[in-house]
Amino acid sequence: MSVPETVQGRGFYGERDRLGRPRAPNGPLHAVTLAPFYLLGIGLSHAPGVSAGNRDEVLAFAVVLSSATFAALAAALLFGWLKGRGFPPRAALGAALACALGTPLFAYSGWLFTEPLTTCLLIGAAWAAFGNDRPVSLSDALLAGLLLGACLLARPAHAIAVPIFALAVIVRDGRRGLAAASLLGIGAAVGLAIYLMWNWRLFGNPFDFGYPETADGGKRLNGFATPLWRGVVGFLFSPGKSIFIFAPVILAALFGLPELWRRDRGMAMLAAGGPLLYLLFYAHYTQWEGGNCYGPRYLLPVTALLMPALAAFLETATRSERRLALALTLVGMTVQAIGLATSFLEDQSANGYYAPVLNYRMSYSPLVSQSKLFWHYCAATLRGESVAPGYGFDRWFIFLYRSGVAWPPLAILFGVTAMVFAATGLRLAKRLGNADVK
Repeated sequence: MSVPETVQGRGFYGERDRLGRPRAPNGPLHAVTLAPFYLLGIGLSHAPGVSAGNRDEVLAFAVVLSSATFAALAAALLFGWLKGRGFPPRAALGAALACALGTPLFAYSGWLFTEPLTTCLLIGAAWAAFGNDRPVSLSDALLAGLLLGACLLARPAHAIAVPIFALAVIVRDGRRGLAAASLLGIGAAVGLAIYLMWNWRLFGNPFDFGYPETADGGKRLNGFATPLWRGVVGFLFSPGKSIFIFAPVILAALFGLPELWRRDRGMAMLAAGGPLLYLLFYAHYTQWEGGNCYGPRYLLPVTALLMPALAAFLETATRSERRLALALTLVGMTVQAIGLATSFLEDQSANGYYAPVLNYRMSYSPLVSQSKLFWHYCAATLRGESVAPGYGFDRWFIFLYRSGVAWPPLAILFGVTAMVFAATGLRLAKRLGNADVK
């Protein structure tokens, strides 16, 4: 879990532990979940058609597959939760697909951030706590708490989700929910205790999470120096971070909140209170924009909690309203595709993502600049110009081919993916058809 490579080249962002090893400022859980994908990458890197010079790229590809896996699992969990709560299968599937494709979860499935994993854990915790219409049992509350504790082991700021989950239990079940809410908090505290012991072991201080005091340019990033109004305006209205631009389908979800409240007050409290709490917390955070990233990264995991409200909207929607929700999903999908089409790091470096001293530039508009960058590389390709790996359209199959991996193993990998997609899609369509007949 140490990161010796990061001290080469750019400035190292993290801290050295008590033994002098460089450590990234991230929770240990993400590294643990990457281990199976790392081992898969070692196996793939020695496959026929992969030379010694390509092994690092293949290993990176396998590790980033974790994000695609967690994003897909998040959508599957969401579908199962909503279907189990009695939503019509088509409404549940529509909400799950909207989350998977119409929000930044789609874009972040192609990069190595913690957000797909934490989205998975938040949905799992919500399903555990509100998986049926009966009062939350103590065992379900404990499981939800443990999943929230795991979530903060990936990123400690997710501790703010614990009180909103506990409040949702109490709002739904009243006094009967006090014991369950308390046990949920105890379960989450297990994750926090593990994290504090981890910090003490590494740095000699349980409250040292490995974040450096300052970053490039000497700016203190890990405080709460941003005026609240600026962060709120940025998250809601700026062209580079607005949640309504990067996940426009939540506009339909907001109209479903009253219906969700009538169905389940606990789920409605999560859907409304979770995003609001995260918005207010991160709007005041010094690095509210999330560093170099695409869209409102910090709001991505909690956006999934709004999807039950979208399912409630779809359940009672007219045909024109369902078409509107579909259109909003497609707009969001297009926004994610723009982010995936080229390197957002290249775009942000060239187009002023930051003003001096890591101050986010509110006028930055990636939908314009990355679209231009994509067409620039398209034109270069049509002219027969070579494009280096990592530039232009650099999704993994193309990136690996450009890096020198032979096409047969890539064709096999792509073929297996396509067959799994077709088989599961047909099975899902059959189940939906059977549900319509019933």
